Amino acid sequence: MVRPDTPGDPTPLGVWPGAAYPLGATYDGAGTNFSVFSEVAERVELCLIDPDGGEDRISLDEVDGYVWHAYLPTVAPGQRYGFRVHGPYDPARGLRCDSSKFLLDPYGKAFTGEFGADPALYTYGADTLGHTMTGVVVDPSFDWAGDRAPRRPYHETVIYEAHVKGMTMTHPAIPARLRGTYAGLAHPAIIDHLLSLGVTAIELMPVHQFLHDHVLLDRGLRNYWGYNSFGYLAPHREYAADSRAGAAVTEFKAMVRALHGAGIEVILDVVYNHTGEGNHLGPTIGLRGIDNAAYYRLAPADPAHYMDYTGTGNSLNVRHPHTLQLIMDSLRYWVLDTHVDGFRFDLAATLARELHDVDRLSTFFDLVQQDPVVSQVKLIAEPWDVGEGGYQVGNFPGLWTEWNGKYRDTVRDYWRGRPATLGEFASRFTGSSDLYEATGRRPSASINFVTAHDGFTLRDLVSYNDKHNHANGEDNRDGEDYNRSWNCGIEGPTDDPEVCALRDRQSRNMIATLALSQGTPMLLHGDEIGRTQHGNNNAYCQDSPLTWMDWGAAQKYADLLAFTRAAFALRRAHPVFRRRRFFDGRPGADDHRPGDIAWFTPGGTEMTTADWNTGFARSLAVFLNGEAIAEPGPRGERVRDDSFLLCFNAHDAPLDFAVPGPEFGAHWSVALDCSTPTGRADATYPAAATVAVPARCLLVLRRTEATPISR
Repeated sequence: MVRPDTPGDPTPLGVWPGAAYPLGATYDGAGTNFSVFSEVAERVELCLIDPDGGEDRISLDEVDGYVWHAYLPTVAPGQRYGFRVHGPYDPARGLRCDSSKFLLDPYGKAFTGEFGADPALYTYGADTLGHTMTGVVVDPSFDWAGDRAPRRPYHETVIYEAHVKGMTMTHPAIPARLRGTYAGLAHPAIIDHLLSLGVTAIELMPVHQFLHDHVLLDRGLRNYWGYNSFGYLAPHREYAADSRAGAAVTEFKAMVRALHGAGIEVILDVVYNHTGEGNHLGPTIGLRGIDNAAYYRLAPADPAHYMDYTGTGNSLNVRHPHTLQLIMDSLRYWVLDTHVDGFRFDLAATLARELHDVDRLSTFFDLVQQDPVVSQVKLIAEPWDVGEGGYQVGNFPGLWTEWNGKYRDTVRDYWRGRPATLGEFASRFTGSSDLYEATGRRPSASINFVTAHDGFTLRDLVSYNDKHNHANGEDNRDGEDYNRSWNCGIEGPTDDPEVCALRDRQSRNMIATLALSQGTPMLLHGDEIGRTQHGNNNAYCQDSPLTWMDWGAAQKYADLLAFTRAAFALRRAHPVFRRRRFFDGRPGADDHRPGDIAWFTPGGTEMTTADWNTGFARSLAVFLNGEAIAEPGPRGERVRDDSFLLCFNAHDAPLDFAVPGPEFGAHWSVALDCSTPTGRADATYPAAATVAVPARCLLVLRRTEATPISR
């Protein structure tokens, strides 16, 4: 049923002028204000959907600065709604208004229903009501019960990248009805697991409302990862255990409250670089029909097509003030209304493109820098996109941290025995000062990771040389071809005891390296229990046991889990592994005491330029001086810690390492041994002793005698 308004004919609902801001649907306890921006519109209608699917259309006659608005005193939470925009349709000029399209609110805080694959979504003049989702008015009230953000500094942060559904779908302690949901992620069993690992922040793969495009659905697949957003203020409804319209908002907030109660921050992976509307052949569901040229980057020579720096068909137009406003309003909403603690920006280089080139001083970064809310939370860039000049690791402004792709590549190359990696490995292990120090940033600006959602899991990294993506339906053409992986001698599953032992040891090597590197570590969910995707390195479309965490594997990989806990416990216990400042490498104050760091050959001599440039060398040791951290503690006290010697042997044979002389320490004990299943080993060594380090192994020694700090 459609009941369009006619001029001069008052509606039975009652319509007041309302306000242009805030944009979206805002319930104030008595009624709801509706507001939407469109510079190109000639007329805008608010569409209220009744329980039977009927539609009441209300003309938004108030317009301020291209913002169309009205206040309806009788509209309460639960009301479904959308918009219809009347205006020019001329794709050759980038104009795509079509009043037959039921359009979703860019500021919608909840959505309900499903998308179909009906041709109407792709056809001019065909009505889409009934073939798309609808917005839902939500009640913003929530009992936060005194919630306080943990707000940990970066150098005390351990990030765990996770998928809401994949993390919880098979956990036996979670009730079946809560699996795959925000409520499941808030379950004590999940929180206890995170705390046992020393995790202080969980980074959730996209939870903005997204869609499953019909190309995947036609192949029996789904957009599992969620990098297809269209609702930047709405939690994805499929992740809510409560299926009632709008209930996802309350459930998401309850999840944040529970994680905060355990001292765990919540970071959202956000996708502001493109939307799920795709290229010029994609569906019209929201921004395209509201104001195509304002919200999207159009090709200058052919405005019927889109600039695509993301490989997904479109790029948001961050040069337009209302697009920037949408992004900033969205960020503030998640911080202020849902209490999240930070954001990881997918393909963040796209947000920095003012005209074509990436500009780290672009308008977007200026806005973030001066925003009193957004500038105070954790901001993590994925510092690349797929456009020309898009790889920007190390080039983001001082407020930002970055996924350090160079760390990932170097650690993988080092442990698989690639030559000429010593110098770069040393730089990545000590916080990548070459990338971050020049912009006034500290080691924690480097978000260190060996694996992430995109690519092999850790178990697959040591089990496959090649990708195996046939299940994706693209004849194994999709996904990265160069993975810097090594199968340890056999491709895929094997019962060969030597290969299995080597894979286990390589896994421990990389987890220990990650845990003990300077910077902010990020662990991929399931790596601690051997999660495998059977060689699929692009599982974005696999919503199945292939990608879900197999919690039954926790018993098989109990030793790896224990090792991971031990490695991160070592980091947590010792500030020398999470320094706030870069090493300076200078000698001690009296020139007779060691400086804050020293590098050694396996023979025990300090590394020379020639040693660093020896292309075939794969082994070295590093002394970390706990007495020379040279920075204040949280209350201004002098930080003092134990000192450590880390012996890295990426060679394919055992090597003898000489412990340095007594000026570095008289006695040493094993703190972590990657050659043992859980990292434990009982051994002590005097100064100048010889230590046998097995092939492909990291051995960590702790100095056991105290040495006074010189004043």
